[in-house]
Amino acid sequence: MKRLSILTSHTGPRSAAGLVLAAVLAGGLAPAAAQTQPPKKRTGQIEEAEIEIVKERVNLLPEATRNYEKIKLPAPPKVERKVAYTFPDFRLPANRLAPSVKVLTIRAEEPTPLTGNLVKLGIGNYGTFYGRGYFHSTRNTDHAYGLDIKHISSIQGPVDGKNSRMSENSAHLMGELYRGTGAFGATLDFGRERYNFYGYEKAANASPVTTPESADIKQIFSRFAVKAYAHNRDPEQVLTYDAGIGYRYWADNFAASENDVRLNAKVGYALSESSRITVAADASFISDKDQAAPTTGNPNPASLTRTRTFVQATPAYEFLKNNIAVTVGATLGYSSDTTTNVSKTSAYPAIRLGYTIEPEKFMVYAGLGGAIQRVTRYDLSTENPWLNRGLNVADTHRGPTIYAGFTSTPARGLEFNARATFARDRNLYFYLNNPIDPTRFDLVYDRQGTTVLNLHGELLYNAAEKFRIGTRMDYNTYTLKNLPAPFHRPEFQGSVFGTYNVFDKLMLGVEGYFYSASYGISYRPAATPSAVRTADFYRATDPVIDLNLRADYRITPKISIFVMGNNLVNRQYQRFYGYPVKGINVLGGATYTF
Repeated sequence: MKRLSILTSHTGPRSAAGLVLAAVLAGGLAPAAAQTQPPKKRTGQIEEAEIEIVKERVNLLPEATRNYEKIKLPAPPKVERKVAYTFPDFRLPANRLAPSVKVLTIRAEEPTPLTGNLVKLGIGNYGTFYGRGYFHSTRNTDHAYGLDIKHISSIQGPVDGKNSRMSENSAHLMGELYRGTGAFGATLDFGRERYNFYGYEKAANASPVTTPESADIKQIFSRFAVKAYAHNRDPEQVLTYDAGIGYRYWADNFAASENDVRLNAKVGYALSESSRITVAADASFISDKDQAAPTTGNPNPASLTRTRTFVQATPAYEFLKNNIAVTVGATLGYSSDTTTNVSKTSAYPAIRLGYTIEPEKFMVYAGLGGAIQRVTRYDLSTENPWLNRGLNVADTHRGPTIYAGFTSTPARGLEFNARATFARDRNLYFYLNNPIDPTRFDLVYDRQGTTVLNLHGELLYNAAEKFRIGTRMDYNTYTLKNLPAPFHRPEFQGSVFGTYNVFDKLMLGVEGYFYSASYGISYRPAATPSAVRTADFYRATDPVIDLNLRADYRITPKISIFVMGNNLVNRQYQRFYGYPVKGINVLGGATYTF
């Protein structure tokens, strides 16, 4: 009997496969061994043999990786949308005029970094100086804090040099603590802006009728705001909350000031996995001080003081199951303003129906709503810095409002949203040149209310953080009863923007804006100073066409240089009648990150 020993390399569950392999090898090796022996006479019998399998060595092989699922690419990050004329679902605000093109300033900057610190400095034509400091904690799960300071100024402007100078300064301080699912934080804001009323008349020979001194036409805004807040960071909890309390102060270079105590809260309680009740509330208590502009009959008008109270709440029931989302509630509000004959109280439905046709791909919605929009001098002065004294500020009542739209992500990185809104507004403000001093703007209202139709669309494509392009468009129509035109509210607004990251060394960006013409008013020359002028005709401003380019080049991981070209089509358009903007202006500088 012959013995054949075979070493195997399998262990554990694979031993059975090893035995089969050994048997096969044994069957193959036996004839091979026989061929090395001298041939023997065949007897017609199979010679008896014994196969012994000896396991002496163990070879450990790494376990193979198996992919049972398709590769999942992360979804593109959500982009903060700061779009003028927005209409949130239940808290439908007034059609706020917030131009993306800010007069006399540089364009919107790139998104702020999530971590680390940077210092940026730049200089440009028109005697422009730019600086920014961003000092923030790095990411952690316990806390966050930071300071963001900005400065932009031009010692020259588009009209009579220093007579159209400007400067803007701001500082934002924040801090947050994270405890379990709760976040507690506070913010502190300071601001100071300086502008000049340079929209004065020019004679036919392009010389000023009267050339004022820069110090005599300056306007200065001072701002201060503080806020403390707390919110639940886990939306899956039974009880969710988001509450804050704050104070804002605003004052100008004359006698106007505003003290505003603000409260906001939103609480949600889950009744089941598919339903919950929510209550959202806001309140604002303003102490307002102002002084009317002097006139021939009243060169020293007395100061005007008043209080303004605003309270609003929206209780609602929310139901979400399968592809259907339903919200049913009501918005109840109170505003003490008495500018027109609008009732101080309001009650509007808050109804919304959403249906998801394809999850994460296509969703349609429609609703009925309305709300009161709080209007403050703090916010108005950021829209139009050339406001007059003695403004009659009033909250806007929007409602009832009907809206419908859809959101779609038809392909990876592509988002498309569209919405139509039909609303009835009361106390919707418009800006109109003052008949005594046309360089300043009053707030005017249509006492019979304003019907507003808004068509809004957004398109965004984001390709793997390398290439991003998008556009936003709004078309608005205003039906007025008493006012001849929707003064300084353009019918169409459109913007296009894009960025391209070239090899993580060069970042290119483009921004373009188009606003249709809006209306101001032209007055005949005054017979005497401080006299009320006679209206000549309603004048349409030039359409806004603005193209801006920027480039950032990283020299080292910490040092980069940048250049921005603004208003490259060199159109000195007038966003507000009488106030042309700067022509081509270029700003360049460097950034240090640490």
